[in-house]
Amino acid sequence: MVVSHETLRQWNIKFAPLLTEEFRHRDPRRGSRWFLDEVCTEIGGRKHWLWRAVDDTGAVLDILLQTHRNTHAAKTFFERLLINYDVPDVPHTDKLWSYGAAIRELPVLHAVKHTQVIRAACCNNLIEQRAGPTREEWRPHGEEWHRTGVRS
Repeated sequence: MVVSHETLRQWNIKFAPLLTEEFRHRDPRRGSRWFLDEVCTEIGGRKHWLWRAVDDTGAVLDILLQTHRNTHAAKTFFERLLINYDVPDVPHTDKLWSYGAAIRELPVLHAVKHTQVIRAACCNNLIEQRAGPTREEWRPHGEEWHRTGVRS
């Protein structure tokens, strides 16, 4: 059987959306409680903030590297999470004021019960346990961060 490149391209146009939708339904349901945290790291002599979010089962929802730790950065991180996941019942954060301000700025999060916890408290321990694998997975290489291929 001889198949041209054009035939493969047409098949891709036709079947790629169907396969994408099928794989999306196979993805496990994520928990309704989010645990958010940020950690300071230095890249090229400049401070950066690695924002992390996990659900109540410990699955990593998203990570984002930003140069700021303010309301705009927290809002950007929430918006990014809300693109891929449903609105959480309870987001657990540390005492950083930027989280509360970002939640107040996003109308979709007005109805959620925002819980602020102390970093050492057992409630936020889930995100603290996930810090090691995140640091192992992302390593600095010059001025950029690169994925090392290590997954937990």
